[in-house]
Amino acid sequence: MNFFIACLIGVIAGVIDILPMIKMKLDTYSITSAFLFYVVLTFMIVYTQIAGLAWWLKGLMGPILALPTIILAAKEDKKSWLPMLVMSAVLGTVIATAAHFLIH
Repeated sequence: MNFFIACLIGVIAGVIDILPMIKMKLDTYSITSAFLFYVVLTFMIVYTQIAGLAWWLKGLMGPILALPTIILAAKEDKKSWLPMLVMSAVLGTVIATAAHFLIH
């Protein structure tokens, strides 16, 4: 059941992230990459235990793990780094919160 809930959280987070991307008519590769990032991030947040780290701080794995993608995207679009960083921090925190209350 926890696996199913984690999948659902990841899919919801992924959809939240890609809706503006679809509206902006970004390419399929970027949209797929962003969606899969949030699905995988959810499993990282849910199943990673970091000693002494409060549950809500696990959401900061979002911007940390997004850094390589953010750097690569900033090469093509200089204005994209800030929205990507903010969205990964916000959705990472939302994922951590949802996981804490629904799974743990």
